[in-house]
Amino acid sequence: MVILLIVLALGIGLLIFMFSEAHRTYVEERTIHLSRFPKNQQPLRLFFISDIHKRTVSSKLLEKIPGEVDFVIIGGDLLEGGVPLVRARQNIQQLKTLGPVYFVWGNNDYEVSQMQLKQMLKDEGVIALKNEHVFAVSKYGTTCHFAGVDDLSEGQMNLKRAVSSIEPEQLTILLSHNPDVIYYVDEESKVDLILSGHTHGGQIRLFNLGMYELGGLKEKRKIPLFVSNGYGTTSLPLRLQARAQTHYITLKRKE
Repeated sequence: MVILLIVLALGIGLLIFMFSEAHRTYVEERTIHLSRFPKNQQPLRLFFISDIHKRTVSSKLLEKIPGEVDFVIIGGDLLEGGVPLVRARQNIQQLKTLGPVYFVWGNNDYEVSQMQLKQMLKDEGVIALKNEHVFAVSKYGTTCHFAGVDDLSEGQMNLKRAVSSIEPEQLTILLSHNPDVIYYVDEESKVDLILSGHTHGGQIRLFNLGMYELGGLKEKRKIPLFVSNGYGTTSLPLRLQARAQTHYITLKRKE
């Protein structure tokens, strides 16, 4: 009986811990050096958040951001089926207080009315990128291109169209919900950095093993690929060894 009570207490304690890990408001700080970052220009400061799903973007999270933000990047799965559109709108309104917001579609974004989602994004001034790119200038004059592709599984991804007409010498940041876009990228794609989510870092890992790798910065096919563990969860509101995270990313020139 005593052993049963101990096991029960440990199980409840583990569930509480996993729930807490899934609802952290953690901002990871990271600096990424890029060889084609414009000379004699100020660093770019990005706030990157992906896989919000059912969660709320709170003022508590924003207060943890350590500095100015030039651009906000939402890496897909802003919401999912069953999430009220008003909650996604409120999350966007919070993020807008930081700076201009850029968005790419994730697989779960296709679980809601596309007409309503597109209209909401337009109403809130979000720059939604679906196989297209835009030229961006920070308030300090630093320039880059944001190229965004549609989701690989639910959308119609067209990388060639997304990066077409970008000059080779211009800094290009590719936004793709699914990191598997790396297998479609080559030298002709003119991509300097990829920002992705989707994997949740495996979400629930045992002995450091999970369905997906932990998020982080990796170099694949000679291109830096940054994958976030994500802010929300799917299916169960639990995480283990893959805590929820957002990112304050500073981009600088690699000397």
